[in-house]
Amino acid sequence: MNRMDKVNQLFKREISTLILMGEVRDPRLSFISITFVDISKDLSVAHIGFSVLDDNPESVKNAQAGLNSASGRIRHLIAERVAIRHIPELRFVYDNSIAYGIKMDRRLDEIRQSRDGESSTSIKSEDASPEDKE
Repeated sequence: MNRMDKVNQLFKREISTLILMGEVRDPRLSFISITFVDISKDLSVAHIGFSVLDDNPESVKNAQAGLNSASGRIRHLIAERVAIRHIPELRFVYDNSIAYGIKMDRRLDEIRQSRDGESSTSIKSEDASPEDKE
């Protein structure tokens, strides 16, 4: 793991902790998770991915507004905790990968169920005696 990966992980852990421990008090942030942090090499900008438990567009919009509103406070608290010369500008972006993964998992389950249903139907017809087929 290189230095930037370590800095990204540190920021992810610190931001998650700030939100989880309630140091950033905003009810819009109660059901979010920080999924990734990607800080530019010059440390000027940090793109921070977040996901929302309820992934409907209104919840995402509220969470985005809450994070944008709290970005100055989060940046200040990180500056107190992290020994780094320059704290980057925080830009929050919605990460739908968790919701997408859940959606794909449901679709795969549906495919498995339909395939299992077809398999049991074909097995029943093979088990039938020749007299039953006539």
